[in-house]
Amino acid sequence: MEFNVRHSLGKALVALALLPLLATSTPAAPSVARQWNDVLLQAIRKDFARPTVQARNLFHFSVAAYDSWAAYDRVAVPYLLGNTLGSFVCPFTGIPPPLDVHAAREETISYAVYRLLRERFTGSPGAVPSLARFDSLMTALGYDIAFGSTDYSSGSPAALGNYIGQSIIAYGLQDGSNELGFYANQHYLPVNPPLIVSLPGDSTLADPNRWQPLALTSFVDQNGNTLPGTTPAFLTPEWGAVRPFALGPSDLTLHTRDGYDYSVYRDPGPPPLLDLVHPGSSASRLYRWGFELTAVWSAHLKASDPVLMDISPASIGNNPVLPQTQAELEGFYNLLEGGDTGVGRSLNPRTGQPYPPQFVPRGDYTRVLAEFWADGPNSETPPGHWFTILNYVNDYPGFVKRFQGAGPVVNDLEWDVKAYLVLGGALHDAAISCWGIKGWYDYIRPISAIRWMADRGQSSNPALPHFSPVGLPLIPGFVELVAPGDSLAGVGNVNLNKIKLLAWRGPGSVSVPATDTAGVGWILGENWWPYQRPTFVTPPFAGYTSGHSTFSRAAAEVLTALTGDEYFPGGVAEFLAPRNSFLVFEDGPSVDVRLQWATYRDASDQCSLSRIWGGIHAPQDDIPARLIGKRIGQNAMTFAIGYFTNVTTGVRPPGSLGTPIRVAAYPNPSFGGQPLTVEIEPSRSAHSVELFDVAGHRVATASVQVFESRRLFRLTTSGLRPGIYLLRAVGPGRDALRRVVIVN
Repeated sequence: MEFNVRHSLGKALVALALLPLLATSTPAAPSVARQWNDVLLQAIRKDFARPTVQARNLFHFSVAAYDSWAAYDRVAVPYLLGNTLGSFVCPFTGIPPPLDVHAAREETISYAVYRLLRERFTGSPGAVPSLARFDSLMTALGYDIAFGSTDYSSGSPAALGNYIGQSIIAYGLQDGSNELGFYANQHYLPVNPPLIVSLPGDSTLADPNRWQPLALTSFVDQNGNTLPGTTPAFLTPEWGAVRPFALGPSDLTLHTRDGYDYSVYRDPGPPPLLDLVHPGSSASRLYRWGFELTAVWSAHLKASDPVLMDISPASIGNNPVLPQTQAELEGFYNLLEGGDTGVGRSLNPRTGQPYPPQFVPRGDYTRVLAEFWADGPNSETPPGHWFTILNYVNDYPGFVKRFQGAGPVVNDLEWDVKAYLVLGGALHDAAISCWGIKGWYDYIRPISAIRWMADRGQSSNPALPHFSPVGLPLIPGFVELVAPGDSLAGVGNVNLNKIKLLAWRGPGSVSVPATDTAGVGWILGENWWPYQRPTFVTPPFAGYTSGHSTFSRAAAEVLTALTGDEYFPGGVAEFLAPRNSFLVFEDGPSVDVRLQWATYRDASDQCSLSRIWGGIHAPQDDIPARLIGKRIGQNAMTFAIGYFTNVTTGVRPPGSLGTPIRVAAYPNPSFGGQPLTVEIEPSRSAHSVELFDVAGHRVATASVQVFESRRLFRLTTSGLRPGIYLLRAVGPGRDALRRVVIVN
C-alpha cells in the first residue's frame, strides 16, 4: 500500500509505504473488486476532502460490489438489490444461472461500480483524470463502456451491473444526504461570528461552548483544492439524517433546535461546557483542563527536541482500558509529557521476540504523527485511509483469508466484497453518528477556546494580575503571565500580564516549508495556532466528537473481527517517514521515523492522539468518539453477517409470516467449549437452532430438549475459535437472529 504525499515548494512526490518488518509484495492478480477500490481511492485523493461524503461513496461502492457478487450466490443475500430500504424499493426478479459464475460476477461488479463512480465524480475537481482512469480500467478488463442497457432478463451480467449501479445512484438521491443540493446545509446556522485567525485573540466569540467559523485569507482543503470564499461553512452538520447501515431506531435520539430535528445516533450526551455563571463547576474545570492540555502538547512539536521517546510497540500502545466517563479523562492523558496510559507489549506474539526499541526525538514523532494521520494533502480522507490499511493486510504474504480466522479459506473476490461491505458500512455509520453529534452539540474547537480563554486571563490565583475564573490555569514552564522585561512585553509593556504559552510558533515563522521549521517557544496565547497550514488551520466543523477517533476505532474493530486477530499480520506494521522529506507544514523529521503498531486498536489510539498533538481536538472530543466507534464497528460486523448467511433482521424472505421469535442465549459471552443454552419464546415457535460463523458456514446445530417443562436447545462450542458468531432460531415461516460472542 502506498501513501502519496506531495510536498510544497518544490519537494518531490514521495511514495511512502506502510510495511511490516519483512518486505511485502502486491498480489500479481488482485480481484476486480480490489482494482475498482484502488481507482476509487485515487479519485477520492483528487476530490474535495469531505470525510462524510467520501465515507458514503466508499459504502455505496461496497454495496455495488457486494450486491453484484451476492446476486449469484445461493446463500448470501444482497443489501439493496431485491430489497426495500426505508421507502426505496429495488426490485429484482432474478437472473438465469451463468455458465461461468466467477466471470459473471466480475463483469457485473465492473459495470455496477463504473456507473456509480462516473456519476459521483463527474463534478469532482479531479474529474478529468478520475473519469479517464475509470474508462481505462473498464477497457483493460475488456468491457464496453458504451453498453448502457439495464435489462438483465436475458441473463446479461453487464446489464445487471448497470441496473445495480443505477439503483444505488437513485437510492442515494433520497437517502437524506442532500446529494441533489451538493450536500449543502439546509437548516444549520452558526451562532458565533467568524474568527479572523490572522488577527490576535478572539474578540468575536459570543458563546465559548459553540463552534466558530474561521475567516482565512484563502481556504485550501486537505486535498489541496483552493475553494471559493474565505470562511468555509460547517461541513454536513445534518448528516445524522442520512440512512445508516447497521444503526437502528434504538440507537437514535432526536433533538430539536430552531425548528429542525437533529438525528443523533449513539448520543454520548453533552461535552463539558464552560459555565459563565458558575465557572467553578466540575464541567467548567474539565473544559479548561482539556483545551489547556491541547495547548501544552503544542510544546512537544519542537524540531530540535532533546527529549527522546521509544515509539516502538514495546513502549506505546496497549491501553489497558478506555475511560468510560468524561470525569475519568484526566487520569488517561499525560498533561505535561504527552501520551496516554498505554503500557506497550513485551513480545511480538507472532515471532516470540521482543519488539525492538526505536528512540527518536519527541518533536519528530509528534510532528510525523500529526501529519500522517491528518490525511493530507492528496488524501483519501480518514475513511479511505482505513481502506488502504485493509488492502495492506490483504496483501501481506501468507495472510490466509478466513473470516474471523476460522472456517474454510475463501477466494480473493469473496473476501474483498464482504470485507469492503463490513468496513464501508461501519465507516458510513461512523460518519452518520459522529457528524450528527457534531451538528447537534456544535462544540468549540481548540483555536477558538484557547485564544478566548487567553484573552480572559489566568484562572489560578485571584491575587495575581489578569485574573478571570474562565481564563487558562497557570502551569509553570507552559502557561505563564508576561512579566516586566519579558521579550513578549512589547513596546511600552503593551502585553504585560497577558497569557503566554510555550507552543509551536505557527506557520508565520515558516517562510520556506522545504527548509524552515517554526520551532517551539514562548508566544502570546492570543496568537496560538494549531500545527496546520495557514490556508486550513482547523477542519470546518465542530470538535465534539472527533471524526478521526470514531472512524479509526470503528475500522479497528472491523479489522480485528474480520481477521480473527487483533494483531497486524506478522505482529507489527509500520510507516516510514524519511528524514527531511516527509513533513509538509515545515521541514523534517530530523531522523527517519517509523510509526509502528502491533494491533489495529493501537493504530486507532495513535490516530486519536495525533489530533490532540496537532491542535485539532481536545481530550473531551476523543474518548466518547472511540467508545462510539467501538460499538459501531462491532455492530456493523454482526449486521453484515446476516446478509452473508441470509438470516438478516432487516430483510426477510418473501411471504415470511408470524410473530417474531424472541431468543435468549446464555452464557453470552461464552467460553470456548462451554455449552450454550438457548431458550425460545413463544416456547414452541422454533424447531431448530443453528450457529454460523461470520462467513456464513454452519458450525453447530441443536435439537429441542425439555428441561423443567421448558423447551431448551443446547449447542456445543467445543473447537470454536474466539470471535463473533450468529445464532439463528428457525421456525415455520419465521426466524430470529442473535449474536453470540465466544471468548478464550
